[in-house]
Amino acid sequence: MSFELGDKQWKLSVGDGRNTVSRFTISAGDQVAVTDCIVRAGKRFKTPACAQVHTCYEAGRDGWWLHRWLSELGVDNIVVDAASIEVNRRARRAKTDRLDADKLQTMLVRHHRGERVWSVLREPSKSDEDERREPRELERLIHERTSHTNRIGSLLVLHNLRPRVHIGGRDWSTWWAQHGEQLGRKLCAEIERELARLQLVKEQVRQIEAARRIALQQGEKPMVAQLMRLCGIGETGAWVLVHEIFGWRRFANRRELANCLGLAPTPYASGDSQVEQGISKAGNRRARTLLVELAWGWLRLQPGSAIARWFNKRFAGEGARMRRVGIVALARRLAIALWRFLQDGEIPAGAQMKVVQT
Repeated sequence: MSFELGDKQWKLSVGDGRNTVSRFTISAGDQVAVTDCIVRAGKRFKTPACAQVHTCYEAGRDGWWLHRWLSELGVDNIVVDAASIEVNRRARRAKTDRLDADKLQTMLVRHHRGERVWSVLREPSKSDEDERREPRELERLIHERTSHTNRIGSLLVLHNLRPRVHIGGRDWSTWWAQHGEQLGRKLCAEIERELARLQLVKEQVRQIEAARRIALQQGEKPMVAQLMRLCGIGETGAWVLVHEIFGWRRFANRRELANCLGLAPTPYASGDSQVEQGISKAGNRRARTLLVELAWGWLRLQPGSAIARWFNKRFAGEGARMRRVGIVALARRLAIALWRFLQDGEIPAGAQMKVVQT
């Protein structure tokens, strides 16, 4: 059985492994209807009551609750990476929820026959999934803070006001009292509402950051503390890497790690044409973006490390474009070095550790 999960309706495609297929449409999230469909399909296909039910659905906004609920029912469910599902390459192809559900059901049969037709995602535990919420919320709040600050600055420029103080900072009240009278009443009210939202976002950021510091002081995050021992890795970077990648995922080798981060190469070789298309970008976007930022900081803060010397020897003398290409390769090497540091305690070659003050 395959699920095509929509916002209002779910399409279910149920088969017996042959050519017979039953299709159902139920309300989104209706667990009773799902079990009823399983029972009705079993009666139609005349399967024994002890028959194993295999299901699948694409990873999306519903997350993992459906997978866990199906597993509690004894159903063998898998969650599939949507980007790994094969599609027709015609310029125009029919696409409906019913066709997508039928396609998933067909590929599920092939999957259980031993074919490698897609990528199956690994389920995080409930605690690991919950731990990811905090860094993701902080990321959104920081974007909101920047958005409110930029909006206030743009509104002030309409009247040629360019504050030399930090918007919403400790000196803002004095500056606003001196220059706010130059603006219209409606504009002043709009800016003050933006300021109220800005202050709320700042307070929520401070609360999250304070909770982080307390957790580190109490020794609740040993992997985060271990990463922060390296020069060039701060609190935010260590927190995101641990909870997005290193804290709960297990890798057999460096290639699996690179694939998970979307830093694996994607060659295109057909006949005489051989082109390197760049990295796949199929993995964790947050961790990949952060690693590229950390790679630039690593060059500045860890110039004596083997990774930084490799980059300087190969890319530093080239143009800006080649340095941008090289920094992605550096990010991949840095991710592997950090993984080995956390897993085996192997300090990256030539890297400096922070001095611990007692």
